[in-house]
Amino acid sequence: MALHNRIDKKLLKERLEHDNTPRKTVSFYRYVHIENPAEYRDHLYREWESIGCLGRIYLANEGINAQMSVPSNHWDAFEAHIEKDELLSGVPFKVAVEDSNRSFYKLKIKVRNKIVADGLDDTSFNPWNTGNHLNAIEFNQAIADGAIVVDMRNHYESEVGHFKGAILPDADTFRDELKMVESMLDGKENEKILMYCTGGIRCEKASAYFKHLGFKDVNQLKGGIIEYAHQVQEQQLENKYIGKNFVFDERLGERITDDVIATCHQCGKTCDNHTNCLNEDCHLLFIQCDECKARHEGCCSDDCQEIIQLPMEEQKERRKGQNKGEARNIFKKGRFGFKILK
Repeated sequence: MALHNRIDKKLLKERLEHDNTPRKTVSFYRYVHIENPAEYRDHLYREWESIGCLGRIYLANEGINAQMSVPSNHWDAFEAHIEKDELLSGVPFKVAVEDSNRSFYKLKIKVRNKIVADGLDDTSFNPWNTGNHLNAIEFNQAIADGAIVVDMRNHYESEVGHFKGAILPDADTFRDELKMVESMLDGKENEKILMYCTGGIRCEKASAYFKHLGFKDVNQLKGGIIEYAHQVQEQQLENKYIGKNFVFDERLGERITDDVIATCHQCGKTCDNHTNCLNEDCHLLFIQCDECKARHEGCCSDDCQEIIQLPMEEQKERRKGQNKGEARNIFKKGRFGFKILK
């Protein structure tokens, strides 16, 4: 059995478009020591591929970070596997607020140095000494009491949705944001700090790090925005989050409230739909309204629009020898430095 999916992504996406199998999008993480991540990776791939799971999973010695799309008719089998696995038993799931059955088109499990790239030296502090975990009621009350709220996500995430009054660092990466927030909170070590992110994983490490820095009252939103949205709806609470929750899958976002707080990067029209530039040499993530998407054919600039008109072989030839990281420059345009060629 092959332990990697080597089918072309366009074909996989086409297959998914014609597959009406009901699916459930979930995410979960756990900081737990994994002795042999590569061996564990192959084990998980065999288990999950056999029941049609799709998703993106990162493994490291420090734990697991997973976003998955599970066929509803195999959900019981998936849960049974989780519960019999001593590393995963009892792990809490965050179920998508909105689901299209199209969140992932293949199963990808990768071994990395860390499950979240934070740039921290974990030997210099205790990463297990995390902040207090607050549910939606407690988080709302802390906001009402005047606590400092910090969005621990990147600029392209908070641009389309965030908690009212939160500090929104103009960061491209979590690694950059940690240093930004450290500077922003300088002198506030004795104040109550509230942190939040998509599902909670970034706040686990961030809250422990800020406690290490001497902050006395560090708190994090348990289960992140995803769990908060469910609790607000189920318990009929005031929703202090506005807009969309950016997600790292094919959906690129799930609506939490009807508020649209962002604008199209090309025309300035009110819009909060992210897209990736269709030019494979670019693939820039940006906000684009439907009109601009049609006018620019899903591209971020005139140059990219011209490139996608070229024969595919010529496009591939242009890509040879290019450093993809530099060519694509994904997520490297901070909120205030971001410019799109109209």
